[in-house]
Amino acid sequence: MTKVKFCGVSRPCDIEAANELRPEYVGFVFATGSHRCITPEKAKELKQMLSRDILAVGVFVNEMPEKIAYLLDNGIIDIAQLHGHEDEDYIQSLRRLTNKPTIKAFRIESKKDLEAAECCIADYVLLDSGAGTGTTFDWKLIKSIRRPYFLAGGLSLDNVKEAITMLHPYAVDVSSGIETDKLKNKAKMTAFIEAVREEGQV
Repeated sequence: MTKVKFCGVSRPCDIEAANELRPEYVGFVFATGSHRCITPEKAKELKQMLSRDILAVGVFVNEMPEKIAYLLDNGIIDIAQLHGHEDEDYIQSLRRLTNKPTIKAFRIESKKDLEAAECCIADYVLLDSGAGTGTTFDWKLIKSIRRPYFLAGGLSLDNVKEAITMLHPYAVDVSSGIETDKLKNKAKMTAFIEAVREEGQV
């Protein structure tokens, strides 16, 4: 069954909703340019509230590997998601600091982008339309991918069933699609995860 990641959670009520709905992942955004950005201190507070069955993913853009490794090794996050210009050397340097898993995000605009994602040494890849743009990309570009991936970019209740039927991604990653006025909305979170699980039972 396709897994679910609620990205950009930032409040205790978001964690309470996640604990009830049981996505496999939640995302804490540490990229300072995002309105969803939280501090490491806030992330620690939220992580302590989070069910142990749900993995916390830290989202970073061109962050120092040492800072990411600290958050991983101190249990504030479980996985690092890299959304900037981090290359293979960067991922290797992070691996020398910690043995925790990584997700590398790729903006998919052409088959060349897909080839880069296929070859990436990160534990997982995330295929997106861009950094938090809230829009989809041409899904036909990724139908041939051979490795498991997180699908992101413009996902919502309106299109997630189609995405799963067409692509069978390892996980779907949603943020703006479960928000109202830039804040997580429990009703939308509920409807989204129910749609994913319903599709997985067909």
